[in-house]
Amino acid sequence: MRGLDTPVTRLRKQVFKEIAKVAYVSENINDDIEAIPYIISPGDTPHYRESIYRERAIASERVRLAMGMSLRPEDQPVHITSGLEESNIAEKYYEPPLMQVIPSACDACDVNKYEVSDQCRGCVAHPCQEVCPKDAISMVKGRSFIDQEKCIKCGKCKASCPYDAIARKIRPCATACGVNAIESDDLGRARINPDKCVSCGMCMVSCPFGAIADKSQIFQLIRAMKNNDNVIAEVAPAIVGQFGPNVCTGKIKAALLELGFSHVYEVAIGADIGAATEAHHYVEKVASGELPFLLTSCCPSWSMLAKKYFPEIIDEISNALTPMVATARTIKQKHPDSKVVFIGPCAAKKLEASRKSVRSDVDFVITFEELAAMFEAKDIDLATFDKEVEMDDATGAGRGYAVAGGVADAIEQCINEYYPDVDVLIEHAEGLAECKKILMMAKTGKMDGCLIEGMGCPGGCVAGAGTNIPINRATSEVKKFVKSSARALPAKELADIELL
Repeated sequence: MRGLDTPVTRLRKQVFKEIAKVAYVSENINDDIEAIPYIISPGDTPHYRESIYRERAIASERVRLAMGMSLRPEDQPVHITSGLEESNIAEKYYEPPLMQVIPSACDACDVNKYEVSDQCRGCVAHPCQEVCPKDAISMVKGRSFIDQEKCIKCGKCKASCPYDAIARKIRPCATACGVNAIESDDLGRARINPDKCVSCGMCMVSCPFGAIADKSQIFQLIRAMKNNDNVIAEVAPAIVGQFGPNVCTGKIKAALLELGFSHVYEVAIGADIGAATEAHHYVEKVASGELPFLLTSCCPSWSMLAKKYFPEIIDEISNALTPMVATARTIKQKHPDSKVVFIGPCAAKKLEASRKSVRSDVDFVITFEELAAMFEAKDIDLATFDKEVEMDDATGAGRGYAVAGGVADAIEQCINEYYPDVDVLIEHAEGLAECKKILMMAKTGKMDGCLIEGMGCPGGCVAGAGTNIPINRATSEVKKFVKSSARALPAKELADIELL
């Protein structure tokens, strides 16, 4: 479903848009927030569910998450706006869990089940019965039937059926989760185990019922801008193409200034610093034999995965600042009275920014999806927007961080340029399941001498949970952006920059 304009994506955008409109113009915030579910589901006829009341109940929970608040308890009467006063401040930040399952929206999908479909022809060979190790399959009314009490979910019947008549039914959110964080509550609905979750958001974008949502800071950001705070935007390189095929970065920067941001910088500034720094780290630590390998640090889900599941190799994670943080610190050195918002494709960045070591640098995090809603709320149509302001802060290497393999490629280019006598070994993994495999290999000594890039989302940052377009198109746009850059590589001296 990635990159498709579905009712779920339209619902999410509508919620963000309505929240943004309230934040921009409302004189009576409580009443206007309470009215949003009725704007989303007007009249008496349901559009997506069997009941208009269920639709509004789900919309109410979406509104709370979009306001940065947690879900309401299912067994107590709580207003949508309960806790709003505490949220209506610029300093309100994300409180874990970031990803939450809306119980009333979850369809309680089968966790793992094999079922015979109408395609079964009741063939004479019945290979499904022959391969079943538990005699769970019999013929009922001329067709194969699977006894769920006996079935051990091995899948041999499905693999042997010549008509592909046996379907495996599994939760889409669980399939997308590379760390097995999706569990079930007492009613069979999905539940996210916060001890396992690394907040990549792949479950959220994979749920066809839109039952999983993340918290947003869009309301607090707009209120800070309304209060005339000096808010500066730093935009991730994956932004190219996210707002239409003919919308260049210059037009996006001009539109951001139109929204009220005082300045706009590329996050690739920090990526350039990171590439130079990690090139130096590799040569100093790995090539010298001091460390067996080096893990990149820019993807928060990858870093969280390594720290949660492989704590014994934590020293091999690069101590270079992530591009988001390095850019924010650069901005605050120039503008010490400012508030910085990171605008990117990634849901996990929201929790990265809430860490105590980062909180003073990055004040807000929103996604491209949320930014699109802000543009709509202010009636800014980028397809017809006619202003441009040049955005040329970074090199092609830093901009290439947005695609899988781009981080390692940037660091390798820097090593080849700065330290031509040093050979570098590169490995990369994308998607949490593959990331776990490569970390296991590194742990057992099979990746010694390597620079290892990990990306929590398959495809890299362009595949993040907060993106607007298909991954292949986003990848193509970033590669063109990299190629068109005036400078290919950052200066070696960037590795020596002090960003305390």
